[in-house]
Amino acid sequence: MSDSLAGQTALVTGASKGIGAAIARELGARGAHVILTARNAAGLEEVEQAIHDAGGSATIAPLDLSESDGVARLAQAIAGRWDTLDILVICAAYLPNLSPVTQIDGKEFSKAMTVNVLATQSLLAAFDPMLKRSGNARVVGLTSSVGETPRAYWSAYGASKSAFDNLLSAYGDEVEKISKVRVATIDPGATRTEMRARAYPGEDPQTVKPPETVAAHVADLLESDFETGLRQRVDTP
Repeated sequence: MSDSLAGQTALVTGASKGIGAAIARELGARGAHVILTARNAAGLEEVEQAIHDAGGSATIAPLDLSESDGVARLAQAIAGRWDTLDILVICAAYLPNLSPVTQIDGKEFSKAMTVNVLATQSLLAAFDPMLKRSGNARVVGLTSSVGETPRAYWSAYGASKSAFDNLLSAYGDEVEKISKVRVATIDPGATRTEMRARAYPGEDPQTVKPPETVAAHVADLLESDFETGLRQRVDTP
C-alpha cells in the first residue's frame, strides 16, 4: 500500500462496480479514505472490504442519484463527519437504450439526464464548500467520446454526456481563480465494464482494457499538478 494520498478524503460515485469500483480501490491503496456511493449496497460492501483487506480505509454511503434529495442527504452526512473533501470523482452514469433520435424513449432519456447531468450539478453544488476548504481539491469526471463527437444511435447518452462535460468545464472556470479546486475530465475509452457489454453485446471483453488501467491513470492524475480544463483519453490497452 502506498501513502501518496494519505490524509486525503475522496468521494467516488458509481463505486459499486466497473471503473468506479476500480478507482475507489486504487485511491484506497494509495492512502486516501474513500467514501463509496452507488445504488448497490452489496457491491459497495464488497469494494469496502477489498479496500480494508488491502490495508486502506473506506466508508460506504448507498445512494440513488435519481432521487430528488439524495445528493443533499449525502452531503449533509459527509459534512457531519469531515470538514473538507479533497477528491471528488464522478463515475456514476446511466446508459439509456441505444436508438435513433426519432425513437428515443422519453423515460430512458429523462433518467439519463437526471443521473448524468442533474445529479452532477447537485454534486458540484453540494460539495463545493467542502472542496473549497481543502488546500488541494481535485474534481475528475468520467465522460465519453460520444459527448464530444455525435454517433448514430447514441444521441440520448451523448447529449447527456455533452451537458455533463459543459457543466464540469464551466464549474472549473468559475472556481479556478477563487480557489484551489482543479477540474479535469477523463474519457476512459473502451473498457471492460457491464455498460460496455450492454452497448457491444458481441464484443469479446478480453479485447478491451480492464477498469484497473483507467483507475491507475486517474489516480496518477490526482497525484499530479494538472491544470483545470484538462481532458484526457485513456487509450492504453
